[in-house]
Amino acid sequence: MKDSQSKPRSQRVLDRSLLVLGTTTLAAGLGAMALAPGLSAASSHREAPLIAGDPRADNTDVYAFTSPDKSDTVTMVANWIPMEEPNGGPNFYAFGDDLRYNIKIDNTGDGVADVTYSWRFRSSYRDDANQFLYNTGQVTSLNDPDLNYRQVYDLVVTTGGMSRTVLRGVPAAPSRTGQASMPDYAALRKQATFGLPGGGKTYAGQAEDPFFADLRVFDLLYGGDLSERGQDTLAGYNVNTIAIQVPKKQLALRGDSSRNPVIGVWSTTERAGVTVNDSRDAKVNKQWKQVSRLGNPLVNEVVVPLKFKDAFNTLNPSQDRTVQPVVDKVYDPILPKLIQQVYGVPAPKTPRNDLAEIYLTGICKVCGPIKADLNAHRLNKDAALRKIVPAEELRLNMAVPPTAKPQRLGVLAGDLAGFPNGRRLADDVIDISLQAVEGAAQTGVLVPALADGDKVDTNEVPFGTSFPYVALPHTKNVNRGPGATGRSAEQTATENTAASTAVQPTRAAALAGAGALLLGVGGFRLRRRRKES
Repeated sequence: MKDSQSKPRSQRVLDRSLLVLGTTTLAAGLGAMALAPGLSAASSHREAPLIAGDPRADNTDVYAFTSPDKSDTVTMVANWIPMEEPNGGPNFYAFGDDLRYNIKIDNTGDGVADVTYSWRFRSSYRDDANQFLYNTGQVTSLNDPDLNYRQVYDLVVTTGGMSRTVLRGVPAAPSRTGQASMPDYAALRKQATFGLPGGGKTYAGQAEDPFFADLRVFDLLYGGDLSERGQDTLAGYNVNTIAIQVPKKQLALRGDSSRNPVIGVWSTTERAGVTVNDSRDAKVNKQWKQVSRLGNPLVNEVVVPLKFKDAFNTLNPSQDRTVQPVVDKVYDPILPKLIQQVYGVPAPKTPRNDLAEIYLTGICKVCGPIKADLNAHRLNKDAALRKIVPAEELRLNMAVPPTAKPQRLGVLAGDLAGFPNGRRLADDVIDISLQAVEGAAQTGVLVPALADGDKVDTNEVPFGTSFPYVALPHTKNVNRGPGATGRSAEQTATENTAASTAVQPTRAAALAGAGALLLGVGGFRLRRRRKES
């Protein structure tokens, strides 16, 4: 077992497949590549019943891309705690002290993490007996005595089953309590960005939610009225962000990103549980239970049936192919049928074999119907082909250079550095998915009736041009009353410029065991393609 930190036997639902990809032209010599049906729904904000009641553990989005300003590195960003209202005091938003936040990398294709980065947080107050405030005055530094509540963390890296602590007791950036309390949050972010041994850097703290979408899609696809689109539901909200930038050689199989450029990325959240071995024995062991998992966007929300959503969050990619109920929904997805019912757009024919290639194996000429080499683990020259299994991961080919002029539709627009080859902050996964699910993958032509997607094409504020790339947290309240005009961005140009430079936790943890039961519901229909070496 390669990942000693978290290997729950049960491992998540293959699901992801259906997700968002749409079809596309792989550009230049790669030929036409149909990128599969996707989903017109939000990224993983409140995606399953139990995790919706456990926001500190709720992973909302995962991004992985070659750093545009440092192309020998990869940046990975994972966000938690959806829908943070900026004025959500007096306690504001903290990472969970009883949680372990992980970003995992599979460079062999067996669905098990070869590299795991784990963050553990600890909270404290300077004065909790005589104060009720998060900060007691203007905060100008992370060690400012006016910062009453603070969090520090340890960062542990696990490779080859061996773990080492690379950062210990370093501070996370606090929640931004407002302009009066923290007038220069960019300075706090800079102080909370730390270098890593061997190169790279990491940041933990608050940020503006980079996901953009009109989530009224869940109201029966805008109630059958496409004129209702265009409101960015996430505008104005913040999230808690963990970002890490590392040299490619630290992620690649055998440390060689030229021979082995493909990696699979996902994140997990684990909660510390307590297990008593024997009622007569006072000895108590702590165990970690996985309660959230996220690779590609939109998978658990739209692909996985309600019955299996909570269990899906407890599983590992190596077992995805064995979860028959979810595998079935990859080949025969629910969403196209709903769109046909509401808008009369014919659903593509099933089974969707192209989806299995896009989300479970990666894209390569010998992998399936999409005849192009893009991001399959089989492209790694040192990979053991017989050990590669179908698994839901956000796959990135690190050999694809950053695009000078990124296209929001990613590969669908001929931009091979974008989704589904990894995911950049500005990739419009909603519109890509909507077109894919309606057959653009087969035709290579956008469906005219849905050409505008959700009509939210960009984030409400610009992203940064250097690590950690996410924008600074909002400070203005989202809900401004029934008479307020508009709900667009509240950040100032100054703030954005600075950013560019600088429920039921017990039940959720118990579901880790339920995931194992889910694995037994059916044999697997996915036939693993093998290449005789």
